[in-house]
Amino acid sequence: MAKHPITRLDAFAFGPFRDISVDLAPGLNVIVGDNATGKSQLLKLLYTGTKSLHEAEVLTKKELSSAIASKLVGTFRPESLGRLCRRVQGTGRTNVSMKYSGIREPLSFSFSSKATREVVMNQVPHRPLEDEPVFLPSHELLSLAATFVALYNTRETPFEETWRDTAELLQRPALLGPKGKRANTILKPFSDLLQGGTVFERDGRFFLKQPGIGNLEAPLLAEGHRKLAMIVRLIASGVLLEGGYLFWDEPEANLNPRSQRAVAHALIHLASQGSQIFVATHSMFLLRELQMSSGDVAPRYIGLERRRSDNENVAAAEVTAQASDDLDELDFIAALEAEAEQSDRYLAW
Repeated sequence: MAKHPITRLDAFAFGPFRDISVDLAPGLNVIVGDNATGKSQLLKLLYTGTKSLHEAEVLTKKELSSAIASKLVGTFRPESLGRLCRRVQGTGRTNVSMKYSGIREPLSFSFSSKATREVVMNQVPHRPLEDEPVFLPSHELLSLAATFVALYNTRETPFEETWRDTAELLQRPALLGPKGKRANTILKPFSDLLQGGTVFERDGRFFLKQPGIGNLEAPLLAEGHRKLAMIVRLIASGVLLEGGYLFWDEPEANLNPRSQRAVAHALIHLASQGSQIFVATHSMFLLRELQMSSGDVAPRYIGLERRRSDNENVAAAEVTAQASDDLDELDFIAALEAEAEQSDRYLAW
């Protein structure tokens, strides 16, 4: 498993969140909620802290302050860092703390609503993270990886930095030797999901080699297969081989139920092999597939709900978080309410 999985997140006045504290599972964590409840923001916040701590060459307040500020701006793309603070009258301040298993000190930082690129480090962990964090957006990147990194590094683009990060990881070569054999063993279930196919790279482009069909360029594959092929590539290169952190935003996007089922099984398999996984979704189909297929993996569900604040100094509604090991114990699941309402309308039709 990831050597130091994230065990807890505390965030005060970040984005839509007034004050949330969430305990996290070492395996699969599923973030659910309606649109505009901050699912993607929660994923990106966890990714930003973890990526910064993984890449830090020296763990000092000065270096981490600069790294986290730069990563927050690159990941969220605000006009200024302070725009990530919760909207209140006057000057606001955001505080974030991430606790990692086996590391005494949390990664703790804060910044003002007036900050441009300044982050104050409150606590610094005494060691970096060995495992690699990966952020997968709702759009597949396999068909773009060959040219995207060069474009991002040489031109001003509107894309988030997570796209560049992931495209670079996808281009890492496959492992050889004993680790390569271990990766091939773990990849067997994914090959079955890809109809016996294997993913390979040639001259910067990705292909799926299928028995009896030959080589298919990534852009010619169904999007569900391209999403699964990204996971295959990340396992084959060792990024998600028996460890790592995977942050996946709406994996169900543009996928039919059969492909969503394949993705759910892939996530459960990855968690069982040791990766810590964070998924943001509002697909009831994917949620139920994860719930029914979890086996020995104990998912942690984090439900987000938007509520109107009673504080007259707060301009916007606030989002609260509730965590449970049982999906059906969450007080609010928008997808469930919408599904029930549709069923009532259909029966009355």
